[in-house]
Amino acid sequence: MGQPESREYGVPEESALPPGQRLQRGWPVTHYGPVPKFKPDRWEFRVFGATADGEKHCWSHEEFSELPFSTVVADLHCVTKFSMLGAEWGGVPAAAIADLAPPAPHVTHVMVWAEYGYSANMRLADFTSERAMFATHKDGELLTAEHGFPLRLVVPHLYAWKGPKWVRGVEYMTADRRGFWEERGYHNLGDPWREQRYSYQEEPGDGPEL
Repeated sequence: MGQPESREYGVPEESALPPGQRLQRGWPVTHYGPVPKFKPDRWEFRVFGATADGEKHCWSHEEFSELPFSTVVADLHCVTKFSMLGAEWGGVPAAAIADLAPPAPHVTHVMVWAEYGYSANMRLADFTSERAMFATHKDGELLTAEHGFPLRLVVPHLYAWKGPKWVRGVEYMTADRRGFWEERGYHNLGDPWREQRYSYQEEPGDGPEL
């Protein structure tokens, strides 16, 4: 018998594991490069690129912290094959940021930028999906620095590398462009239910040429 289908994405419910994944107890620390030092007086979150009004939108850390807070219960699937199920993420929905700083009508993709120039691309529909969250908390506690404090993106229906730690901004794009890991052999779309791990698995139309 097959797994029950999710109404939103047409994939198994969150109690199931995507193909090739294993259940993880606890939360391993995984990232590329050093943990940045947070300096609140210098921290700024930007939305730029093809915005609807042609302007750059910026929030200081204090201003971002005052945006409406919400929570979502969602899983995290790492491409290294562990899955953490049922975490409660707290923060600002990505869709709320898109409402505050709308993209131009012809925007198709976003690039999420983080410290040290790290980037991850995704379709606009993935970014504005119902459970995508700019998280500041997990299970009611502030994120630690190792896990992305002060801000990380969580996109539960994509592999976790699509949700960078230490996020600093979002670029609206009118055409797709590969991010950091996507340029280095990872799949451009990153759907764990289709096990889209590596670029050699891509089909025509999945992303820009390498």
